[in-house]
Amino acid sequence: MALKITEECINCDVCEPECPNEAISQGDEIYVIDPDKCTECVGHYDEPQCQQVCPVDCIIPDPDHRETKEQLLEKYKRLMAAKAKA
Repeated sequence: MALKITEECINCDVCEPECPNEAISQGDEIYVIDPDKCTECVGHYDEPQCQQVCPVDCIIPDPDHRETKEQLLEKYKRLMAAKAKA
């Protein structure tokens, strides 16, 4: 499933550059994760990099975007194919 950033976010700026899919961006008040781009780093790393660097542990699975590892891998493949065409 995609991840999401909770209200506990302190806008420390460490998660955004860690995302290999560029799914994290600054929202109105806190950082946000685009569920269409988030693969939980499947295809890139063994663990979600944003969760690894977050100092307040405010990045959690998004219950509104449940996906299996296989679905995340398919999303990764689509994102890489689209990036290759750009």
